[in-house]
Amino acid sequence: MEQAAKPTEASSPDRARLETLLAGIAAGDRDALGQLYAQTRGAVYAMAVGVLKNAHDAQDVTQDVFVRIWERAGQYRPGGSPMGWVLTLARNLALMRLRQADRVRTMDEDAWDAVPAAAPAVTTEERAVLQTALGSLTDQERQIVLLHAASGLKHREIGQLLDMPTATVLSKYHRALKKLRVQLEGDDAI
Repeated sequence: MEQAAKPTEASSPDRARLETLLAGIAAGDRDALGQLYAQTRGAVYAMAVGVLKNAHDAQDVTQDVFVRIWERAGQYRPGGSPMGWVLTLARNLALMRLRQADRVRTMDEDAWDAVPAAAPAVTTEERAVLQTALGSLTDQERQIVLLHAASGLKHREIGQLLDMPTATVLSKYHRALKKLRVQLEGDDAI
């Protein structure tokens, strides 16, 4: 299998672009909301499904996040992390839903399968390989890898979102990468 290309500006939303979109949304620009949705929905879904462990609920929360962004984009202050702000909304709404439902369910594999399925540049064959490889990770490892890959968040930011020390995030991330390498390349990868 060929080595995956590094994320480009087109695949990972950049800070200035997201800040511009949030400013547009605050001014009532529906097109800006659509663009923000297209650029961040995978990361928002990954955050929601990681908290809720249910694909259907995560899809609902993902939609709720973008409604909330429409209502509160004016509250975002430039200079912060726009992706962090979006994902904090996602995490808070997911936690609120979890508290309201007063339940914790194990995550359905279909929920995690939907994350790489949202990546348009991935072929069907690559998606199948990716889903199999992601299946070898624990829930927490998968969440960290997907948040880093889907949103471009730094490990420090992921730690803040998941209430986890940065060192733990890094450790789990590197452990997950080793597992993925073994899964994708075989036992010779270690």
